[in-house]
Amino acid sequence: MPFLVGCLALGTPRFAIVLVVLFSDYIGTAYESTIWPLLGFFFMPLTTLSYAFAINSNGSVDGMYLVLVVVTVLLDLGLVGAGSKTKWRD
Repeated sequence: MPFLVGCLALGTPRFAIVLVVLFSDYIGTAYESTIWPLLGFFFMPLTTLSYAFAINSNGSVDGMYLVLVVVTVLLDLGLVGAGSKTKWRD
């Protein structure tokens, strides 16, 4: 089941966050307040999920978990910035 949620997160990360919040306490144990997951839901959903994975799996973000978080930050920034590269033709 976690593998399916991980695959779902690549296509629709916000939907995956909603499923994780509704059916587990995975996000709640990774974050101490609700503001960071809420901001992550709107601005950087893949990073929110990867940080929660790193904290729940390792307890901290170091080593390969740091690489995972950095890659997802770059993916989130690429997903956000991809819309600005689109040229509209008249």
